[in-house]
Amino acid sequence: MTAIKRQYTNQRMSKVVIHNDTVYLCGQVGIAGTSVAEQTLEALQRVETLLIEAGSDRQHVLQTTVWLADMSDFDEMNHVWDQWFGEGFAPARACGEAKLARPELKVELLVTAAVKKD
Repeated sequence: MTAIKRQYTNQRMSKVVIHNDTVYLCGQVGIAGTSVAEQTLEALQRVETLLIEAGSDRQHVLQTTVWLADMSDFDEMNHVWDQWFGEGFAPARACGEAKLARPELKVELLVTAAVKKD
């Protein structure tokens, strides 16, 4: 049986779960109350930090679900997104509108990535 590794775990959730060379991150958000662009960049930076700790990186992201509090922010989020991933490394992605945990949050990212192999 393959072990499941959990990092930053509490009773409610783990920030990172690793199983069978796949990394699953809990939803990542930016700093509440800032712009969509700023929240997107901060969330992506948090994703990258967690992926590196888990033995992965942005080039190994397999799939992402993007939740926006308002779909009218789609273009602003995509402007940051497109710069961050770079050509040739875009993951499979879904984007939808959802009521987020706090009203001042505008974007949340749910990420699955592959562990890097040396």
